[in-house]
Amino acid sequence: MGLSERVSTWSVEEVLEWVQECLPQHVATLHEGIIKHDISGRALLRLKEHHLGLLGVEDEEQQQEILQDLLLLKVQEEINELDDICSDCLSS
Repeated sequence: MGLSERVSTWSVEEVLEWVQECLPQHVATLHEGIIKHDISGRALLRLKEHHLGLLGVEDEEQQQEILQDLLLLKVQEEINELDDICSDCLSS
């Protein structure tokens, strides 16, 4: 994946790339909503179940599947932030 490690810095195009790679079964549903609502990486990390409904994902099972993948992204983002903090502490 050609995406930067920090999800919070992703552009709308990078979010679409992630959806294409990690959620290919939901591309058709999510593509238009992501563009319409200008969902960047920072916004992606904040999505909740009701937001997915607004993006066109009505099925609760599909929402849960997407939320699980989003949780993995959130955990990776937290790990990256902790790595940055540790690096800053060690270099001081």
